[in-house]
Amino acid sequence: MDVNTIIQLVIQAVSGAAGGGITSALLKQAAMQMLPKLLAGALGGIGGGTALGGMLGGMLGGDAAGGMDIGNIIGQVVSSGVGGGVLTAIAGMVMGGNKS
Repeated sequence: MDVNTIIQLVIQAVSGAAGGGITSALLKQAAMQMLPKLLAGALGGIGGGTALGGMLGGMLGGDAAGGMDIGNIIGQVVSSGVGGGVLTAIAGMVMGGNKS
């Protein structure tokens, strides 16, 4: 792994955790403890950033090869935040369903 790949993974994990925290704050079904919320958000962020980050970054004028320019960084942050939020919402509904 080179440095650019590690930086992209860190950006995806942090953005996903932030997206998961925002989703958990907005939806009562996704309300859960801090550690599962952060883990679900980070994993969803890495998945969402990997799946959609390059495409969204390319639409914003980023390098198609996945370089570290502003278009790709914005694409990574947005797609990771969405991916983290979606996975956190799903995990919250599943874990919330197990409580009752």
